[in-house]
Amino acid sequence: MTVPADLRLGIDVGGTNTDAVVVDRDDVLLAKAKVPTTPDVTTGIAASIEAVLARLGEGRDRITHAMLGTTHATNALLARTGLRRVAVLRIGGPATRAVPPLATFPPDLRAAVAAGTAVVDGGIEFDGTEVAPFDPDAAARFFASVRDRAEAVAITSVFSAVSDRHELAAEAVARAVLGDVHVSLSHEVGSIGLIERENATVLNAALVGVAETVARSFGEALARQGLRPAEYFAQNDGTLMELEYALRYPVLTIGCGPANSIRGAAHISGVRDALVADVGGTSTEVGVLLNGFPGESGDPAGIGGVRTNFRMPGLVTLPLGGGTVVAGRERPVRVGPQSVGYRLTESALVFGGATATLTDAAVAGGRVEVGHRRPPARHRAALAEALARSDALLAEAVDQAKVVRGKQPLIVVGGAGFLVPDRVPGVSEVLRPPDHEVANAIGAAIGQVSGQVERIARFGVGGRSTAVAEAAESARQQAVRAGADPERTEIVDIEEVPLAYLTDPAVRIRAKAAGPLRFG
Repeated sequence: MTVPADLRLGIDVGGTNTDAVVVDRDDVLLAKAKVPTTPDVTTGIAASIEAVLARLGEGRDRITHAMLGTTHATNALLARTGLRRVAVLRIGGPATRAVPPLATFPPDLRAAVAAGTAVVDGGIEFDGTEVAPFDPDAAARFFASVRDRAEAVAITSVFSAVSDRHELAAEAVARAVLGDVHVSLSHEVGSIGLIERENATVLNAALVGVAETVARSFGEALARQGLRPAEYFAQNDGTLMELEYALRYPVLTIGCGPANSIRGAAHISGVRDALVADVGGTSTEVGVLLNGFPGESGDPAGIGGVRTNFRMPGLVTLPLGGGTVVAGRERPVRVGPQSVGYRLTESALVFGGATATLTDAAVAGGRVEVGHRRPPARHRAALAEALARSDALLAEAVDQAKVVRGKQPLIVVGGAGFLVPDRVPGVSEVLRPPDHEVANAIGAAIGQVSGQVERIARFGVGGRSTAVAEAAESARQQAVRAGADPERTEIVDIEEVPLAYLTDPAVRIRAKAAGPLRFG
């Protein structure tokens, strides 16, 4: 009898714990494990794989796909470490010289990533005509000037979402001058706005080295267990991208953790529209579940102090988690933002430690039974006040996260979900589905593969239906290139925004497609 090869391994790296699960072809959970996140992150990933395979027992040979949601890129940006130096070329002169490239970067991040910047003539109008002819000679002179220090290239052109021809021409120049160097093109990374798109493109180029390191470590950890699955990375919108795609667009992995949790919450609860609270050891994220996917932020995303406009889940983040420190015994007590994080089982009162935490408060309040001792009586009043304050902050976050009027269910996931009370103002019911503590890893394991395009179209050229159909097909093809099954990939969202400030009728079209992984 032939043994089926149809299992998927999902891993999510959080600030406190690294979770791993194995699911079958029907998304049924077969094994789960939770291990502490290690300072180097990679060691924790290897430990989580070893732990979940031990729980799985027989069947590891059936694992065909492995999905990783990781904080490596976020950590690198916050710490300003492991980033490549980027030659930043903007094609937008003479119109866009007033605000130079990297002008909105924090000084320390600019110093960490900049190999040099330049603005050359060129760019596209919204109707596809040229603002000015692209100046390849000026671009070549710039790349030659940074040849000894540029480790990657970021190229941004005005309205490249309408036409990418100037960016592609500049890429050819970069390769001719710098050789085999990574080149990030803004029309593949960001949205319409020039500065935010340029920022996202620079961050993407700077993170390429981090992505290569993570991919190598992930592959080695799998190989040590005798696994050779197809590797995927989770991205910001709760979908997956193939390894090669992730290596080209590492910036899309930022924010994948909350997105995984929301996707996992939808799967284990069976609910497609709700609020989701992901409570970990260090922080709580409250987001929105819309039609089974994370609701995206309508505001530019701030990453490492930089405004960008790529896809990110809309979240309200609180510095509250199971390891959050409760300080002082006199009112008012201080609740966070310090956290004992992955040292919870060493530090918390209920584990015999000396640090009062919100986990201790939950035990004292009768919400959970963990540890091997009750919090000492002298801490009880402070812990009760801390828990009440945590409840109030959570209720406020839920109110801020809402995108529809009226009460909605709240799905609670994460290892410290016990902090959420059974009744929350503005919430119809609090749902705590089975396996909620590893919802993030489940979200990574069951993720679909997506593609998204955004462009500006004039209705006078081919009409609205043609423009929408072309955008939808481009999104579908992008999803298929990223690993989706072409037979089951469908359009999940189309957004049209009229651009009333232009003289000719025009519309911004954003199309998104998603499909399950292709097997075999």
